[in-house]
Amino acid sequence: MTARHQAHVRAAGFLGRALSFELSAVQQYMAHAALCEAWNLTDEGRHWREEAAGETKHAERIIQRMVKLGVVPSASQLRPVKVGGSLGELIAHNVRLEQDIVSLYSDATVTCLRGGDSDNAGFFQKLLDEEQEHARELQAWYESSTGWSST
Repeated sequence: MTARHQAHVRAAGFLGRALSFELSAVQQYMAHAALCEAWNLTDEGRHWREEAAGETKHAERIIQRMVKLGVVPSASQLRPVKVGGSLGELIAHNVRLEQDIVSLYSDATVTCLRGGDSDNAGFFQKLLDEEQEHARELQAWYESSTGWSST
């Protein structure tokens, strides 16, 4: 197997995991929107729906990349939805999910760069940058809603 082919296989594996993560986030954010609406937290429910829409766009970009690479798009396994009894608990679950997504994109970027696959490294780096910003926003929301600070 050539080095280029090995890099392609590794990128395809990361793309499959990325699709699973993004669709898991969509599922969780939609469930959290429904919970917030049931709790009469309309603005918060709207916020989670907007988050779901953003993750759906990420999933679409990943699928487009998979098709471009000749890979059949498939989300191997969705994570179970994490729920809670308060808005703070929901946000905390989503902070952890975003941290996992950031970790995956960081690993994918490094692996692609080490394998000489700068095209896919750039793709993952862009997603990483977006998810890092999203994770910071969620962390700030968590801190403002609970009075807790990680600093």
